[in-house]
Order: sequence, then C-alpha cells, then structure tokens
Amino acid sequence: MTPRDQFRTAAAERILITDGAFGTEIQNWKLSEADYAGDLTLGHDQKGNNDILVLTKPEVIETIHRAYFEAGADIAETNTFSANRISQADYGAQALVRDINVASAQLARRLADEYQARDGRPRFVAGAVGPTNKTLSLSPDVNDPGFREIDFDELKDVYREQIDALVEGGADFILIETVFDTLNAKAGVMAAIEAADDLGRDLPIMLSMTLTDLSGRNLSGHTVEAFWHAVRHARPLTIGLNCSFGAEQLRPHVKVLSEICDTLIMVYPNAGLPNELGEYDEMPATTAGLVGEWAEAGQVNVLGGCCGSTPAHIKAIADGVAGLAPRVVPVPAVRTRLAGLEPMTMAA
Repeated sequence: MTPRDQFRTAAAERILITDGAFGTEIQNWKLSEADYAGDLTLGHDQKGNNDILVLTKPEVIETIHRAYFEAGADIAETNTFSANRISQADYGAQALVRDINVASAQLARRLADEYQARDGRPRFVAGAVGPTNKTLSLSPDVNDPGFREIDFDELKDVYREQIDALVEGGADFILIETVFDTLNAKAGVMAAIEAADDLGRDLPIMLSMTLTDLSGRNLSGHTVEAFWHAVRHARPLTIGLNCSFGAEQLRPHVKVLSEICDTLIMVYPNAGLPNELGEYDEMPATTAGLVGEWAEAGQVNVLGGCCGSTPAHIKAIADGVAGLAPRVVPVPAVRTRLAGLEPMTMAA
C-alpha cells in the first residue's frame, strides 16, 4: 500500500493529528550562537537558523519530534521551513540545503518508524516546504509594480532542490505550507510533480494556505475558494490552513473549505493571537476546544498546531477529538471552476 493509500485509509477511520510548532519550542532551549553554528564555519552568524540545528544540534530536533509523537501525533513535519537556498543565503548556508533536508527527513523518518513499530499505528513524514521570502505575484518596489525579485522557473528550481533532498531522506509527502502567494505555491506544486515524474512514482502533495486578513485572503489576494480552484489540479492529499490566526478567527474559512474540497482537510492554527510581547498565551484546553468544534461539525480530517503550540496543545487536541468521526469527503457536482482573486464557477 502506498503512503497516499495508507494515509487515506487511516483518515477514513479517525481524525489524524499532525504536530505543532518547532520555532517556539526551539526558543525554549535558549541556544547560543555556538550551539547553532557547531563546527561550521560559514562566515555568518547562525543564531536563529533553526533548520541548521539538525546538523549542529540534532538532539534538540529529535527531542521535539519525540514530544509530539508522545502527545499523539500521526505526522512528523520536518524542521525544514526555511531550508531552501533563498532563505539559507541569509546565513551563508545555501550550500548546505541538501544536507539539511536529507538529515531532517532521515531523523523524522527514523522516529516515525520507531513509534509505528511500538504499536503498529502508521506514522507519516511530511517534508515541510516554506514559502521563501520572495513573492512571484507582488513587486517589492512600490515605484515599479512590474518588478520581480525572482521568476517562476528560478523559484521552481529552488523548490525542486529542497524536494529532492526531502524525498531522498525518506519523506512520505511534500507539505507546501504557509502559502501567502498562490503563484509561489504553483511553483512548488510543479517542482513536486516533476520530482514525482523523474522518480517514476506517486509523491503526494499537501497544501496549506495562510491568511493575511480576517476576510479570508492570502497576501496575493486570493480567497480560500479561489486558492482551491487554482491548485485542485495537483490532486493534493490534503488542503487547508495554517498559521495566520488562532482557531477562532479561522472558523468561517475552515467551513468553506470543508464544503467545497474533494480531498482531506488539514488545519493547524496558531495557539491564538500573540500578545504585545509576541508570545502566545492560549492554553491547550482552549485551542483543543476551538478546533474540536470543527471536528464535531464534521469539517476536518487532520488537526494540529502552528506558532505557539506545544506538545501539550497537541495532546489536548488528540484527546479531545478521539472517537469523533472524521469529515466525509464530498463529491462536488462537475462544473468548470476557475480562479482569479475570486472564484468563478460556470453554470451547468
């Protein structure tokens, strides 16, 4: 059975659980520059480069993965949100992109297999691919709206380098997450499809959009429905929302996606909104109660947490939805569905 089939089989039986935040968990270790840099000599400070820790302080990443598995997670997302050559160039570490991604996927794979061997419950590895700090849809220069810092083919190649390394390390899926620009996501989708073609096998894609305002649009201006119409051709294993806001603010947008998407819905919100110090105060029981409302309404298949969420949040979510039926994937009527910033559906 392929990972896609295994995942769908498990998701038909119960609501699955993905893990929580890595960045805020890493902050709790209060690591120094020496911890981040290790024996590397890259000519740049590495403090804050969380992705490189898999090479210089792997016990930190392993401890966090283990805590989420112990909390009930079915999915380990690799600690590779910024492990692409655009983002790593800020640290002078672009030459280590392959090493970081392979090592991160191998670590998550080893632990997933270990926990699966304990109880026979399938565990999965999602290779996390973040958005980079470039955008294909918007100009960074207010005086030149047509200017772009990067073009589609270059960004696709950036994603392809990361995806190839994640697959080499043992990732089951490619999670293109925190999508603020739909065109960026399409570059990631194309890179994943081309990687699958070259491998000669299925490589399931997970897609997760992030909203920049409460009206339900991402930075490139797309509504959640328009985003779905723009990426449905990729046959994503899951689609959903992450980061953005807390669960309370995402409620109407989760409902929209759950009604229109003929695939699994995965949502992992922040632990509420940050306070004036940028810290997250929402308690695990509160987060679990809010996402539990989606589960009770039959709107989700996979739940987890993003910024500010901890193993305690994931445990509370897992315990709260245990025994609740997963969302039943709908079969929408056959229509021509197009997307600009708004969706357009042709009448039958």
